[in-house]
Amino acid sequence: MRKNKRASYVAAIILTIALIVTACGGNNTKNTGENTSNNKEQTSTNTENKQNNNTEVVTDSELKPYKLSIVYPGPPQKDEALIEEELNKLLTERINATIDLMPIDWGSWDEKVNLMIASREEVDIIFTAQWNGHAMNVGKGAFLELNDLIEQYGQGVLDSQDPAFLEGAKINGKNYGVPTTKELAASGGVVYRKDITDELGIDMTEIKTIEDLDAVYAKVKEAHPELTPLYISSTDNTFNSHFFGNYDFLGDATIPGAIFKDGNETTVVPIETTDRWLETTRLTHEFFKKGYINADAATSQVSSADAWKAGIVFSAIESLKPGKDEEVAAAAGLSGKLGQIELTNKTIATSETAGSMLGISSTSQDPERAMMFINLLHTDKEVNNLINFGIKDVHYTLNGEIMSKTDRTGDYSPGHAWMFGNQFLNYLWDTEDPEKWERFKEFNTGAIKSPALGFVFDSEPVKNEVGALANVIKQYQVAIDRGVVNVDDVLDEYIAALKAAGLDTVIAEKQTQFDAFLAGQ
Repeated sequence: MRKNKRASYVAAIILTIALIVTACGGNNTKNTGENTSNNKEQTSTNTENKQNNNTEVVTDSELKPYKLSIVYPGPPQKDEALIEEELNKLLTERINATIDLMPIDWGSWDEKVNLMIASREEVDIIFTAQWNGHAMNVGKGAFLELNDLIEQYGQGVLDSQDPAFLEGAKINGKNYGVPTTKELAASGGVVYRKDITDELGIDMTEIKTIEDLDAVYAKVKEAHPELTPLYISSTDNTFNSHFFGNYDFLGDATIPGAIFKDGNETTVVPIETTDRWLETTRLTHEFFKKGYINADAATSQVSSADAWKAGIVFSAIESLKPGKDEEVAAAAGLSGKLGQIELTNKTIATSETAGSMLGISSTSQDPERAMMFINLLHTDKEVNNLINFGIKDVHYTLNGEIMSKTDRTGDYSPGHAWMFGNQFLNYLWDTEDPEKWERFKEFNTGAIKSPALGFVFDSEPVKNEVGALANVIKQYQVAIDRGVVNVDDVLDEYIAALKAAGLDTVIAEKQTQFDAFLAGQ
């Protein structure tokens, strides 16, 4: 690939902001909590009591007990029942509730959560994100509008969170999910085995582009054939569907059409028609042919998180932030052995403000109580760290704000702190940078802002086309993005199928809505 040609694309891409965050069985237990019509009335009278740590609590003895359920992606944990037991003690005291944790493995997340939504299963809280079909699920009526609930029961969220999160996550002026308070900016790159690069004398600071990884992967493949140089599963993201393509899909990465800036004009185009997409797709195929990518990349249900734990990975594509390498390492039992390299610019787009949220299901029997719990995750340090890291002196020991592992850390190590509440409440592992949260604040400054920040495409006018396009994308994109298929062999067929499914109609509707958004700024 010619460097001068790539440079011209990169210059244009820098102006085109794009963020897509990766990530994605359960027990499908229905909500069994007691509920009456009086429950909501009683709940609404009990929002003034505060703890000293700014946590809203409800202490009215007349508030009826309620069992909350929360559905989120991630591997079930051995000590999940113990965590529920400890959370129940805190939640009973705080909001007279108990909880049912309902993790779903990443490999089956999409299928199971979509079935849950379609069948109208009674649950309270569901993890949601723009990259995981949030706008589409809002269109299906899966989530409640939260503006009033946040104002009434989420004051801790409003007090502790940068307003850009909620503003950037709105759909038609309404919030249908409460964003996690975490990094506001994001960049893309790889997390890799630093102990291996040190052993082989590879200087990763010299890696500036995707192409530069070729030489690294060649050395690793020769020296360590037991490791997959670049591990990707069918549920993980790749160069094109992740940050490396630098695409801004206007709030929902599952719907075709990203913005590109040409001079003073910003237009919506299918990424499949861009040179950037073709270049990175062809490069991915070259990596696949050279054996850098696992042969089952298009079908494997083993997420990169699980592959790290199995010790078969040299590198994986990640949404990066300060300390991401150690977060991955801590979950995989590889503390001190991983590093990270950024390969894109820091950007801020709706895909980041809405990249990790908790939505309240429209089937919830007590939305007020669900919002109280979400508020606790943003304000209550004890609740926040319990759900994220487990029980003090069992799953970790604590010295001030610093955690150290125990022989039972692996029994509860879900690696999902980025999903729940306010990350700035999180304790730090003794292997992490003690200045991590200060680095987060620095990371959030100086990022390039998308011209579409705060805009989310409303797919309702083209919902039939969006549904048809989803089937076409499923048929072609996974194999193409992972390099399993040579894009040049199927490109014409793929584009024709997209157009037959209504691609041009969706692109035109996106452009119309985006133009209206810009006109209103």
